[in-house]
Amino acid sequence: MAEDSSSSAQQHPLEHRWTLWFDNPNGRVNNKTWGQTLRSVYTFGTVEEFWCLFNNIIPPSALMHGADFHVFKHGVEPKWEDPICASGGKWTCPVQRGQDAKAHLDTLWLHVLLALIGEQFTDGDDICGAVVSVRKSQDRISLWTKTSSSEQVQVSIGKQLKEICGMGEVSRIGYLVHQDAIKLDRKAKDRYTL
Repeated sequence: MAEDSSSSAQQHPLEHRWTLWFDNPNGRVNNKTWGQTLRSVYTFGTVEEFWCLFNNIIPPSALMHGADFHVFKHGVEPKWEDPICASGGKWTCPVQRGQDAKAHLDTLWLHVLLALIGEQFTDGDDICGAVVSVRKSQDRISLWTKTSSSEQVQVSIGKQLKEICGMGEVSRIGYLVHQDAIKLDRKAKDRYTL
């Protein structure tokens, strides 16, 4: 029996369109030029497009130190200055290093992305996107939000992020407000911690 071609071509739309961005550290001259090396790579709006992208890019663990992948709602640039991000902040989860650190980073990134595009966060309308940052000292995954002033919303999102990342009560994550980071030249302290 032949397969119905209309059912095999059916797409499963996501609630939002999302864009993958890549920040290449090789293009940076100094900290003042941040954002000039940030490039939009691909925008997807269906489950099938997501998996096509995810299965055909290198995993975060294979990125060079200093590189970032960003997955943000389409139309939102992963920059503090973007009008949607300007009043927000970010939750940051440090990714522990160890024997299986590379696989752990890749797995956590996938779990965060699936929760993000699958609208698993209770206050998902407040989320702008997610970032995975590969660093010499410690890799991290961040979740950017648009409304830092709502403690209840931010704590809810932070708790869900900790659960998605499998972090217990002992592990700590922090929420840094973008405006605080700008004012204090990247030496700001977290507003909320969980």
